[in-house]
Amino acid sequence: MTRFAAAALLLLSLPVLAAEPLAPPGAPAERFPMPDRPVAEIVAPQWAHERQRDKADEVGQVARLMRIAPGETVADIGAGSGYYVFRLSPRVGPAGRILAQDITLDYLADLERRVLDAGLANVTVVRGEAHDPRLPPGSVDAAVLVHMYHEIAQPFGLLWNLAAAMKPGGRVGIVDADAIPSRHGTPPKLLRCELAAVGFREVSMTRLKGGVGYLAVFEAPAPERRPEPEAIRPCRDAATRETR
Repeated sequence: MTRFAAAALLLLSLPVLAAEPLAPPGAPAERFPMPDRPVAEIVAPQWAHERQRDKADEVGQVARLMRIAPGETVADIGAGSGYYVFRLSPRVGPAGRILAQDITLDYLADLERRVLDAGLANVTVVRGEAHDPRLPPGSVDAAVLVHMYHEIAQPFGLLWNLAAAMKPGGRVGIVDADAIPSRHGTPPKLLRCELAAVGFREVSMTRLKGGVGYLAVFEAPAPERRPEPEAIRPCRDAATRETR
C-alpha cells in the first residue's frame, strides 16, 4: 500500500462532523454551581434495545403526554443514537423541525450519517456543550432529555441556557429511571429540586408504561425570570448523600 493510499484510508476512518452550534455561547459554566451529587458517566448512545422501547411505545407515550404536534420544533438534548429523532421526525412533519443535539463527537458524526441516509429534511444535528445546548433563542416548542439527565456534568448551566432557547410556555420533558445517578437514574425529588432551582415549573410527573421510567414535564421560565447563575444553590437528598 502506498503512503497516499494509507493516508486516504486513515482519513476515511475518522469521524466526518459537520454538526455545529446553532447559537452563540450562553452563560459560561464557571458561573454555575456544580451539582452536589454523583454524575454518571456517558457509557452508550442508547439506553436500551429499540425493540423493547418500541414494544412499550416509549416515544408515543412521551409525545402524547407532552402534546408534541405537527409543525413544532422539538429539541432532543443528548440525542445519542437518534432513537427519538427518527420517531419524532414524522410526528412533527415537514413543517416541523427536530434539533438533534449532543456533545459526543462520535455520536454526532454517526447520527449525521444516518439522518442523511434516511433523507430526513426536517432534522438538524447540533453540537452543544455540557452546560449549554447552543440552540437559537426562543426557537423551541418542546425539548426532551431522555435517560441522560443523570449524565449532565453541569445541569444548572444546561437548564439555564436551555430556557433561553424555549418559546414562551415551552415544555421540557425528562425521561429517567427512579434510581440514584450512579445507577443511571435521577430520584424525582432531586429532579424537582434541581429544576426548581433554575426557575422551571413542574407540570406533570408520570410513570411510563412498559418499565421505561418516568416522564417529568416542566415549563421553562422566561429568560428574564431565571435566577442569576450565582444565586442558584445545589440540591441533595438522602439517597444521593449515601452514595458519596
